[in-house]
Amino acid sequence: MGSFCSRQKPYNEADTEENEQDAEIERRIARETKAEQHIHKLLLLGAGESGKSTIFKQIKLLFQTGFDEAELRSYTSVIHANVYQTIKILYDGAKELAQNESDSSKYVVSLDNKDLGEKLSEIGSRLDYPYLTKEITNEIKTLWNDAAIQETYARGNILQVPDCAQYFMENLERLSEADYVPTKEDVLYARVRTTGVVEIQFSPVGESRKSGEVYRLYDVGGQRNERRKWIHLFEGVTAVIFCAAISEYDQMLFEDETKNRMMETKELFDWVLKQSCFENTSFMLFLNKFDIFEKKVQKVPLNICEWFRDYQPMASGKQEVEHAYEFVKKKFEELYFQSTKPERVDRVFKIYRTTALDQKLVKKTFKLVDETLRRRNLIEAGLL
Repeated sequence: MGSFCSRQKPYNEADTEENEQDAEIERRIARETKAEQHIHKLLLLGAGESGKSTIFKQIKLLFQTGFDEAELRSYTSVIHANVYQTIKILYDGAKELAQNESDSSKYVVSLDNKDLGEKLSEIGSRLDYPYLTKEITNEIKTLWNDAAIQETYARGNILQVPDCAQYFMENLERLSEADYVPTKEDVLYARVRTTGVVEIQFSPVGESRKSGEVYRLYDVGGQRNERRKWIHLFEGVTAVIFCAAISEYDQMLFEDETKNRMMETKELFDWVLKQSCFENTSFMLFLNKFDIFEKKVQKVPLNICEWFRDYQPMASGKQEVEHAYEFVKKKFEELYFQSTKPERVDRVFKIYRTTALDQKLVKKTFKLVDETLRRRNLIEAGLL
């Protein structure tokens, strides 16, 4: 019997140790669960090219540590790819317009630059782009300055020319330097489609929970084939931030060139509003790309978009810009109330005018979002 007891002792010690480990795991889970209760989930949604990812990068710059040198350098290939993609779109677009437009002659690239155009278009078709060199940069600059390419750039709304085109073309010399390291501004302009889900945790007023909330922001791809990944993120969301690029009322989708981008945004916003899991969720609508909108709306009629057919211009200059913006804002407000059940219309709904590239404006906007959500939390807790 003594032998039996002596054999049991190690088992009892092992059980005790295992129980202590289990208890520690339970305590850790409890601590993490409690900590998670203080973190509010924000979902960043919108159609492709709406500026969601630029907003996301701004948050990293504003409320986290930003980008270290390794992260900045990782954008070099992306930026160089953006340059090649842009010049290819413009050269191929010029050829297409020269064939199909009535005033086709102004889209014909000069004989001296046709070989350059063919060469750069071929490079832009590759999956692996070479790094920019001084020689290639000079060739790109020569083609960019061709009158036909500039005429084509003016028709960028029908050609999927990225918003970063002008910025990168104006900075070609710097981008092609041998020791080039992208700046924060370069990174904000860089275009790379979001695939999957990326997240970031931040506080608009610092990490002290006494002065502001802590948020976990999720960004997901906006193109149609990425939206199936949204559904599993819909539970437990404090607020949806929906980005709508108001400058794209005259543009077509990247993935479907028969569909107007603003009409796609309207339908997507309507669909998100009607999701049952968002019945008590706050909505923050970012009417984004206002900087592009204010230039475009003075040249391109707002009523070119089917949704805005009833728009009537009232003035000119800044007055007309404000009039047009208020019209678009009203359209989104009407859509919100049409798509929201009567018993849910009192959920928080705010509209913000944004320009994702404007760091000061993004900072100010997120502080306003924080104030709105903190106020809602206090009301729900019966403290207001």
